[in-house]
Formats: sequence, C-alpha cells, structure tokens
Amino acid sequence: MSLRRAAAIAAIAVGALAVVAAVVPGSSAAYVARIANSTDTAATAPFFTCAAALANDKSAALFTLPLNEASNSTTAVDTDTGAYPGTYRGTMTTSTTTPLACSRDTGGAYVLNGTSSYVSTATSFANPQTFSEEVWFKTTVAGGKLMGFGSSQTGSSGSYDRHLYINTSGQLVFGTYNAATKTIATSTPVTDGTWHQAVATFSGSTGMALYLDGALVAQNTTFNVAQNFTGFWRVGYDAIASWPGAPTNAYFTGSLRFASVYTTVLTAAQVQNHYNAGR
Repeated sequence: MSLRRAAAIAAIAVGALAVVAAVVPGSSAAYVARIANSTDTAATAPFFTCAAALANDKSAALFTLPLNEASNSTTAVDTDTGAYPGTYRGTMTTSTTTPLACSRDTGGAYVLNGTSSYVSTATSFANPQTFSEEVWFKTTVAGGKLMGFGSSQTGSSGSYDRHLYINTSGQLVFGTYNAATKTIATSTPVTDGTWHQAVATFSGSTGMALYLDGALVAQNTTFNVAQNFTGFWRVGYDAIASWPGAPTNAYFTGSLRFASVYTTVLTAAQVQNHYNAGR
C-alpha cells in the first residue's frame, strides 16, 4: 500500500471518530451501544380507586357504604342506588390517619370503639340466599363481628347468621346457619393491625367461599342453605353467642371502610380487582 493511500484511510478513520464524539457529547468512548428490553411491561390495576372498582359491579350490588363520613354523622350513605343507607349507632368517629385502605379514595375510615359503635340498614330484607359481602378492616383485637344479617335492626338479634367475624384466635370466620352452625375460616390470624379486605360469597349452587386480600382462602360447597328469616344487614356488631370461637364481646374494635352487599356471587376476578384498587 502506498504512503499516500494509507494516509487517506487514516484521515477517514479520524473523521468518523470525530462524528461519534459530536453525536455523543462528553463521551470518551469510541462506540455507542443501544440496549432494547422487549420483555418487561408496566403492571397496572384496572381501577385506581375502590369507589371505581365497586361502581363497575354496581349492577350486582345491593348497597355500598363507604363509611367515610365526618365524625358524629348519623347516616352512612349508600353510593350505589342510594336506596339502602345505613344508620350509625353509638359513637361515630372518623380518622384520616394514614396508611388507609383505599388511600386514593376521599374521606377517612370509620373507627369503632368496641363498646357501642355499629351500623344497621334502614330497610329489612327477606331471606337472602344468594349474596356476597365485602369490607376492608384493620384491628389488633381477637374478636368482634365485621358484618352480618340479623333479625333486629338494633341491639342483639334473636336470629343471626351470614356473618363475618373474628374469633378468639384472631382468625377471620364466615358463618351461616342451617339447623347447625356452618363455618369456614382463615388458617392464620388477621389481627396484625394492617388493612385487610374480606369477602364472603354464598349461594345454593356454589356454597360458601371466603376471600382474604383478593385470594380464596376457604371454601365449602356443601354448606349451601342459610337460615330463613327477614332481617337487617349489620356492620360492626350483632349477636354471635354459641358460634365457634365466638368472643365474649361481639362489638368490633378497629377501623372499617367500604362495606358492601351484593345479590350475586362475586367472581374471583371481581374480588381481585376490588383488592388491587385498594392497595
């Protein structure tokens, strides 16, 4: 190769490096690498708030009580049709202390004192045999009723079942009555002072199912008939005597948000979507 040709090739190489340096300012590297990742995606929940997730299933809902009114309120507003509000009984206190379940929703959490606080519907219902009930809760106390169906609007009901309660071991229990008490429960306590979502479903064809934090944790398809009576849906308190692991005090102590009852059996996907919206 002639000296003149070698010099020309060297000049071209130096020019190419100068172009790279100009394209990548401040870089001392001679080469630029580009890495593409085509496998990772950003995970998104279908609903940003609990209110939105619950509204999506509004056609199946009997009522939804967000339980986010200001302290000393007397009415728990039904945000579905508005036809079935609840009435706050005893002391009604609201807290906005974080963290909150459904933290992107407005308002605070209903704080129940364990001695007088609860909610009951203003309307009675006749013998619901297909239903789902859902509520977010936080407690450190092993005992108390979260939700249930009772023959009395206030005080202690004579007939009571279709309930979610916490037993003396701190487990979440779902119970119905048909000649005898029928229950399913979580295997571990839920009294850790953090927010949990509880969902119970029931029908003649599916039996009993219990979900905790979006996951199915207990099921019995043979328990498929509930006690026949007309009653009121109750949140935070009602009779619980004689049920497995029943505490002496049936009042719930802790915080609640978004108590809902449906006239259908929620699907596993619906339960999961509701949970994801509240995280």
